[in-house]
Amino acid sequence: MKYVFLFSLLLSSVFPSFGQASVAYYPFGNNSFFSVSTNPNKAVWVDARVQTNTLFGSLATTVAPMINVKRTTTANYYVGVSARFNALNSLANADVLEGYGLHAGVRVVPLTMIPNLRVAFEISPFARANFKSGIFYSYLGFAYQFNKRP
Repeated sequence: MKYVFLFSLLLSSVFPSFGQASVAYYPFGNNSFFSVSTNPNKAVWVDARVQTNTLFGSLATTVAPMINVKRTTTANYYVGVSARFNALNSLANADVLEGYGLHAGVRVVPLTMIPNLRVAFEISPFARANFKSGIFYSYLGFAYQFNKRP
């Protein structure tokens, strides 16, 4: 239950800043997900991800604080850590916390005439909460960054 409270607290920090936020969809591969994040142009930003390739098999939700390593007009290079939670695990008397991940990625502007559209690529090693197993993920997707209106 304490993980649900912690997740709710972290997720609530994402939505007040939606005036300048980003949404992304990573459809390729077995682990597709939808993402909402705070402003990825800032030095530090938070990404909240929900798995989309299953309805009842898993409700994996990931919270990932990120740090921009390098920012240019056409690309943002970032790194971060994450924790993945699954609310359905509580029904099976399992731990809600599934594991931890490391992230290294880039969001590139492919068309300068549409600067809010980004192509996102990320690599992410993931370890189970008990650190007995893990997997190396790579993600490819699309992101759209909203801008605050004056």
